[in-house]
Amino acid sequence: QLQLVESGGGLAQPGGSLTLSCAVSGFSWSSAIAWFRQAAGKEREGVSCINTSGGATTYADSVKGRFTISRDNAKNTVYLQMNVLKSEDTGAYYCAARPGPACSGSVPRSPEYIWWGQGTQVTVSS
Repeated sequence: QLQLVESGGGLAQPGGSLTLSCAVSGFSWSSAIAWFRQAAGKEREGVSCINTSGGATTYADSVKGRFTISRDNAKNTVYLQMNVLKSEDTGAYYCAARPGPACSGSVPRSPEYIWWGQGTQVTVSS
């Protein structure tokens, strides 16, 4: 059983930056970790994924070139560095883990992820 706790959300101006953290604890640290987001009134969408070693990552087209996912296995933490933020990046951000070392597909898909954090709100507004 994994536990995930997100932090780092808040208010940012368009063009600004935020870094989200996902602290992972529990039985195993051999899971791929992904970030998802959900805007008000919209479906949850996959943002990015990183495999157990950190050597492979995936990104949604909407964030490519702006967001960077990374992990520090010594600290059991996954990060999402978000740059050049846009108003459409506003939403609740969740980290999640799947029962396997690798990301699946080009964009994370919710049904494949079993363990979820509670989320952290990101608001991009001037």
